[in-house]
Amino acid sequence: MKIINVHSASLPALLLPLIFSPALFAADEQTIIVTAAPQTLSELDTPAAVSVVDGEEMRHAAPRVNLSESLGAVPGLQVQNRQNYAQDLQLSIRGFGARSTFGVRGLRLYVDGIPATMPDGQGQTSNIDINSVESIDVLRGPFSALYGNSSGGVINVNTQTGQQPGTIEASSYYGSFGSWRYGLKASGAVGDGTQAGDVDYTVSTSRFSTHGYRDRSGAQKNLANAKLGVRIDDASKLTLLFNSVDIKADDAGGLTESEWRDNPQQSPRAEQYHTRKTIKQTQAGLRYDRQLTENDDLSMMLYAGERETTQYQSIPDTPQINNPKHAGGVIELTRHYQGIDTRWTHRGELLVPVTFTTGLDYENMSEQRKGYENFVMNGSTPEYGQKGDLRRNERNLMWNLDPYLQTQWQLTDKLSLDAGVRYSSVWFDSNDHYITPENGNDSGDANYHKWLPAGSLKYAITDAWNVYLSAGRGFETPTINELSYRSDGKSGLNFDLKPSTNDTVEIGSKTRIGNGLLSVALFQTNTDNEIVTDASSGGRTSYKNAGKTRRQGAELSLDQRFAENWRAKAAWTYLDATYRTNVCDDTNCNGNRMPGIARNMGFASLGYEPESGWYAGGDIRYLSDIMANDENTAKAPSWTVVGLNTGYKFNIGKVNMDVFGRVDNLFDREYVGSVIVNESNGRYYEPAPGRNYGVGLNVGWTFE
Repeated sequence: MKIINVHSASLPALLLPLIFSPALFAADEQTIIVTAAPQTLSELDTPAAVSVVDGEEMRHAAPRVNLSESLGAVPGLQVQNRQNYAQDLQLSIRGFGARSTFGVRGLRLYVDGIPATMPDGQGQTSNIDINSVESIDVLRGPFSALYGNSSGGVINVNTQTGQQPGTIEASSYYGSFGSWRYGLKASGAVGDGTQAGDVDYTVSTSRFSTHGYRDRSGAQKNLANAKLGVRIDDASKLTLLFNSVDIKADDAGGLTESEWRDNPQQSPRAEQYHTRKTIKQTQAGLRYDRQLTENDDLSMMLYAGERETTQYQSIPDTPQINNPKHAGGVIELTRHYQGIDTRWTHRGELLVPVTFTTGLDYENMSEQRKGYENFVMNGSTPEYGQKGDLRRNERNLMWNLDPYLQTQWQLTDKLSLDAGVRYSSVWFDSNDHYITPENGNDSGDANYHKWLPAGSLKYAITDAWNVYLSAGRGFETPTINELSYRSDGKSGLNFDLKPSTNDTVEIGSKTRIGNGLLSVALFQTNTDNEIVTDASSGGRTSYKNAGKTRRQGAELSLDQRFAENWRAKAAWTYLDATYRTNVCDDTNCNGNRMPGIARNMGFASLGYEPESGWYAGGDIRYLSDIMANDENTAKAPSWTVVGLNTGYKFNIGKVNMDVFGRVDNLFDREYVGSVIVNESNGRYYEPAPGRNYGVGLNVGWTFE
């Protein structure tokens, strides 16, 4: 009997250990899966498009501030840095999430098994501590549907599990635009993790500050992450998780094309309205894993958190004064969320070796949403950037209850079948507490239910080469933020907004080439009732359903090590995302490209990376043009940028040091980093910085 230790949070809640272990059924012995060690995911053997990014690679000669620094080599994943810490990164996978004007939508995010995506589908990356990441798994395609609502793709973050010997690491980075980051991490273990009473720990904290590339784009961010594991006995383990983030950021907003070309660093509305945002989030989780028998495992995750947000928007006083139903220009949100996910895995035989995993996922969130005028009157002159009169007050509730089942059947030595289903149920309930003679009661509720099946056939041509065919159905409900505003300007939630459903087919192949992996995937996704941006102005966005859309394309990636210390990476994505019905009022948009989505993305890097001594590397990134509106009358031009890094690693006794420098956008290319889709005033463009520099120093101490 062989036992494999796997990470307790690897692609949590659904894409089971059975998919992500390298060989669940060996030819002459059965494999038991238990918890604990990192790096469970096998990119080669998983019958889906999936990429694994190593945490040490993410920290290599990098600022360790944004995921956009290190996820460029993942095909199908479009990561755009808004240079705006009030609005987070813009992430999309195969086009899902591209409509988001802030935060992350259409994707499921997890950190150590705790969702970083709220039950309504609204997510954020601000609480991810790159300093303590062990690995990041990026799942694309049909199997994403098994994660339920808003799972156009899945990004799962695994943080480090402490091991012997203990270490302390201090890290720092100093870059252009007054940017700096300090970090401190302690990691270790008492015992080897196999005996009752053994303890492991990883504690990390960091502080980041920047003046920002643009005017009024400064930010400060404090982040803490902790993971404590206790071995209860030889069959069970308890893991405590804690995370906290505190952000204060100015909001530079978007620019028109003429403003961008005239002076990309300007921020005229931010100056006038003092636009800004504060975020405070604290959460904790408890995970229990137990091996019930040789063939049965039980896993349970409980978590709870609170998130407070205050945002000042660039909305003039006149529409607020003239419209009694206007919700104001200041948003105050307080969210409490909690959930529990319990699953049981059984391995056995039913004519052929088979594994079943079944579970129940429950999440809920309560939101207190208030709106205020973003000005006070000084005589007849409005003074913006101050909280004025109350204009909105409501309590929103949402929850989901999803049972799921997934199986793997080893039909022959070379042929395997994976099949699963999830029944996703989502409820919204809004209670309006701001009722006046001119603003009636806008309370309401809605619920959505959908069966989400997925399946895949994989054939292993050789031990190092396989092909697979997969298909699945997913769906996406509107988030509370997307329901919050109606395009007609009236008050109340936009309950006319329907969930979208999508059907995806994918065929792919993976093969080992020496010390590298070559992957290719072809896919097509057809969507009904696609949720798209209707109008966006002053930080406020309304949404609508777009009938039918189609996404089809190809992904190619290569990760190759050679000549001992050299490493090359390359990725290319072709994505044709178009409307299949008309979504425009005045023109016919049928056949137009969907905005926010690049048709081509490319990445290549080459590095010399020895264990110690000098190292150096470079990368090149390409993004084709991106349409900014449904009419395809505005677009952000294509761009290509180059980055270089070099550094030196050395050891002095128990101390190891790494000093490095880097330059990004080497040729000082002027380009748009991201777009605000369908911005009503034509302020689509969020500029990226020109040539910029940074240096860093990391010092580690090992206790032996």
